[in-house]
Amino acid sequence: MSIATRIGQIAAGTLGAAAVAAAARGAVVVKKRRRAIEERPEDRTPLGTLRSCPVTVVTADGVPLHVEVDEVDPAHTHPGGANGVTLVFVHGYCLNLDCWHFQRAAYRGLVRSVFYDQRSHGRSGRSSLGNATIDQLGDDLLRVLDAVVPEGPVILIGHSMGGMTIAALAEDHPELFAPYDEGGRIIGAALISTTAGGLDPSRLLIPVLPAKLSGGIANGTMRTLARGHGIVDRFRVMGASVATVFTDVFAFGDEVPAAYVEFVDGLLSQTPFEVVAEFFPSFRALDKFASITTLGRVPTTIICGTADRLTSIGHSRKLHSYIPGSRLVECENAGHMVILERHGQVNAELDQLLASATRDAASA
Repeated sequence: MSIATRIGQIAAGTLGAAAVAAAARGAVVVKKRRRAIEERPEDRTPLGTLRSCPVTVVTADGVPLHVEVDEVDPAHTHPGGANGVTLVFVHGYCLNLDCWHFQRAAYRGLVRSVFYDQRSHGRSGRSSLGNATIDQLGDDLLRVLDAVVPEGPVILIGHSMGGMTIAALAEDHPELFAPYDEGGRIIGAALISTTAGGLDPSRLLIPVLPAKLSGGIANGTMRTLARGHGIVDRFRVMGASVATVFTDVFAFGDEVPAAYVEFVDGLLSQTPFEVVAEFFPSFRALDKFASITTLGRVPTTIICGTADRLTSIGHSRKLHSYIPGSRLVECENAGHMVILERHGQVNAELDQLLASATRDAASA
């Protein structure tokens, strides 16, 4: 019997022990949320169903990225005036481009918007182990920009690992972040529920692993479990009801419709544990605070929920202290998936960022 198999069996036992108490508590939590939160008008378009014709962008190491571009409808204009700007949305760890559902719905047809699945996520191709890094994600973002936004001003919007991706791009290509009249290409940025370093990676594992395993794995068994990733994936399926509870608790801070929880849980469960493990070392090594100051050259908005249990509000406050002139927005009682939970507030802040950044571009 291999070590990976044995650890997998131990994982199953741990899951079973945790499931009884957690599932009982969780069933009550989920039922309460189902009763407390009714369907909202903006929920009538099923989550994750917005689509446009896909484009494939190939990275430097040959990984095909799934990209979708929502073009402007000539019959409509954004009330803030977009001045030819393109919004580029960069999703987080174990998610895919569908997580931007409410932002996509808000700007669809009004502002040119780009959405893509990061390598090894969603509909994009798998990365090699050696290139499953935040730095590589920054290079991938540049490839996407070159391919689908070859000209015109850009505003980058990153959630969680997507914000780290923007930080990696800023580190390698600070010249891109500058006012349009100074030759800049990226004229604004939004960093949502993210950090540039100092992260406890074990927090990120809680929603995607069986209960009570994340701390031990963070302390040395991640690689071993990755070799037995098929076993872990089967346990994740077996413990689906428990996993949904953990998604609820760690993705959201306040009461949300049950459909939101189920949607995020579906995105997480679609990400193979092997991918979870491959990116894990990058979070512990992340430290880009020295280079994140580059974003002070353009309007930058930092958004985070005060109840974020994965990248806590302290990370956003630290980003704010490092980025001159940045705007910090604290969403009271919201969790890590603030882009869903407080989508109205997030979209309003993005509107302000768009107006501020494009005013500068228009004056060029």
